[in-house]
Amino acid sequence: MKKLLLMYLGLLLVGGLIGYGVGWFGQQEQLPDEGIPIVVEEDLPQREVQLYFADPGGTYLVAESRLIKGCDDDRDCIRSLLEATRAGSQQGLLPVLPKETGILEIELENDLARVNFSRHLADFHPGGSLSELLTVYSLANSLSENFSYLRQLQILIDGEVRQTLKGHVRIDQPIYPDFSYSDPSKPGLLPEKD
Repeated sequence: MKKLLLMYLGLLLVGGLIGYGVGWFGQQEQLPDEGIPIVVEEDLPQREVQLYFADPGGTYLVAESRLIKGCDDDRDCIRSLLEATRAGSQQGLLPVLPKETGILEIELENDLARVNFSRHLADFHPGGSLSELLTVYSLANSLSENFSYLRQLQILIDGEVRQTLKGHVRIDQPIYPDFSYSDPSKPGLLPEKD
């Protein structure tokens, strides 16, 4: 009798476990598949911007129209603009940013854009007064022309305010756009001819 009772209890236990397992698997099939969420990015229209590069002689800035990917946040648009500038001209103009330059962070505060570049901006920049001026005003002019409320640019390198870009042009204060660097007729901008 004891054996029969133990066998009966064993069958009940096994039957209960089988019933629980079948019920659990049945519920799993009915639950919605949570899997990996699919992010659908809104396809924003491309944005036309004006970028400034150095002329083939490296003496003044020339505007070049470019399409950048669409964005709904100005910081994202500014990053795209700076990445396009770093990529260089599509019309044979000279680059103003070393290709190794990283764009670490962009902060916007009223009419000021604070852009934190990697140390590569200074490390790989060719240097020289005119080259540094063209880099600084390429950035300031491009930002101002494409984001009319931005009137100042503060350049940081690896999160630090440096006195100069590479020994010549001061970047320890915000820089205002200066479109005279796009006009080769301005005195003092072009080298003297013999």
